[in-house]
Amino acid sequence: MCTRSLPAASLPPRRRGGGAGSMWAAAPLLLLLPVLWRLWRRGAAPLEPAGRAVLITGCDSGFGHLLALRLHRLGFTVFAGCLCPGGEGARRLQREAAAGAGRLRVLRLDVTRARDVLAAKELVLSHLPERGFWGLVNNAGISTFGETGWLSMEKYEKFADVNLLGSIRTTLAFLPLLRKYKGRIVFMSSIIAYFSLGNGIYSMTKAAIEKFCDALRLEMKKFGVRVSDVTSSCCMKLPAISNIIWNELSEEEKAVYNKEYVQERANFFNSILSEGSTNGNEVVDAMVDALTSPAPKARYMVAKLKEKALVFVCALFPTVVMDSVLSYALSKVKLA
Repeated sequence: MCTRSLPAASLPPRRRGGGAGSMWAAAPLLLLLPVLWRLWRRGAAPLEPAGRAVLITGCDSGFGHLLALRLHRLGFTVFAGCLCPGGEGARRLQREAAAGAGRLRVLRLDVTRARDVLAAKELVLSHLPERGFWGLVNNAGISTFGETGWLSMEKYEKFADVNLLGSIRTTLAFLPLLRKYKGRIVFMSSIIAYFSLGNGIYSMTKAAIEKFCDALRLEMKKFGVRVSDVTSSCCMKLPAISNIIWNELSEEEKAVYNKEYVQERANFFNSILSEGSTNGNEVVDAMVDALTSPAPKARYMVAKLKEKALVFVCALFPTVVMDSVLSYALSKVKLA
């Protein structure tokens, strides 16, 4: 069998710049993109807060409380959701509201109750400023520590309802308004979403909310809604948690663990927390940037270099490497 060669004129033209060479040629440009992005973010004009409404959950204390005060002073109309409207944190916000021409409203908001969420939506709708509903900050959350078998099923359900389903419940209620006004959604997460050191119940809810945030961010782009996740290492100590955990243990668990071990684990957990970032204003700065920047980040990581390194190891190295690091840390507490 013989073959015939095609004349040169009928051969398809050779593609230029293909293959691995072109990929490597584009690499310097790809490396420059983050730098150009940061320069553009710095040069772009920030958002004008006046006439825009923001709802924040979990404003009784902590980041939610600080953020409500900050946004009010910046000129936003703030709806501050509090679990206990008669508590000290809510009263402080109400004192701030007295000098704010009605731009700060404190409302009862338990994110585990659908009727509270719907009532909050009705209040927002009846008091919308001229530029509409701009932002939802899902900040409400609870935390504890304890090994897997120490915690009851009821506690797992409660944590999932507050930390995960509460954020989803509130987001779904306000999504039509956010799409209408092309607003912002901010979720509060933790570096504990990447690894666990005796608080798997908290880790699982934060890991789940990050995945919900990732899915929502991609889906909302077509509507002009920006979604951000603020990942923080800032935590509060839990001084009396060992006694609470011990009293809640089943008899089967008490037969395996002793009270001294629980106390040592609590001390170890608090020592980890004490090494984290203690500047809550850095977290609030990130939340404000997510609400006001013309180009908000998808994820804000507010943590010390050592904590960021742990997240890096967890994301890029085989699981066995991270397990070895965490097992070494946990080995300092021995079970007698």
